[in-house]
Amino acid sequence: MLGKEDVILSIVPHHRTDAILRRVDKDRYDDRDFITTNLIESYDRLMAFVEKHLPDPFYMEGTSRISIRSNVFREVIANSLIHREYLNPYPAKLIIELDKVIVENSNRPHNVGILDILNVAPFPKNPIIAAFFRQINLAEELGSGFRKLAKYGKAYFGVDPVIEEKDIFRFTASLKSTGQVGEQVGEQVGEQVGEQVGEQVVKIIRACKSTKSKQELLAVAGLSNAYLNYKRHIVPLLEKGLIVMTIPDKPSSRNQKYRITEKGKAYLKSKVNR
Repeated sequence: MLGKEDVILSIVPHHRTDAILRRVDKDRYDDRDFITTNLIESYDRLMAFVEKHLPDPFYMEGTSRISIRSNVFREVIANSLIHREYLNPYPAKLIIELDKVIVENSNRPHNVGILDILNVAPFPKNPIIAAFFRQINLAEELGSGFRKLAKYGKAYFGVDPVIEEKDIFRFTASLKSTGQVGEQVGEQVGEQVGEQVGEQVVKIIRACKSTKSKQELLAVAGLSNAYLNYKRHIVPLLEKGLIVMTIPDKPSSRNQKYRITEKGKAYLKSKVNR
């Protein structure tokens, strides 16, 4: 599991971790990384996927800023790779949705049911892999991961994550309470938006008088082409019917563009007449 990909797959052909972003296109995915490589590269790619699609809020511990995103997902991802049952063909997954994150993998259960992360007794399932991860500083002593999840999990997600140990080990964390991922643009479009966001909204809607791509609309508002900016500044306009997709049946199409609606024109007119 630590060697070359072709050797691993010749022995364990079902080995893979499927990293999926599913926020807009919920039937398929918005982004995906199909990972079949060794455990070290798997760890790096899964962490990169998390860093790409989840925010890292400001967090102080004492007098130093730390990354609670890295602290949480370092433990979750390392646990998934270290303690997985590799003889079971069930595909491991990391799924980021609009309101939650799910990580699951095949398992040889020791404790069965919902785990109390403050009181769970750790049990080594693949001690050789665990020892290797400790040697390269991707894991610490047995049980430290649960202590870190108890310490940082609620700070990151807003609520305690749920860890269920059965034949499938499943980590589920809500994003509804974070105030980072599931939020709208401050409040709603219109009277409720802040002044700066309101200016960006007007710029985006006005730009849609001629069809524009997502990248073009974010650039008009002075924003980077990041998913969180799309979620905060474009998705609410779609939901309120101020703009529409030109290819509505294929939301994630690379040819997707956006145009203004009659409702959007009325909104612009109301802003001008104030």
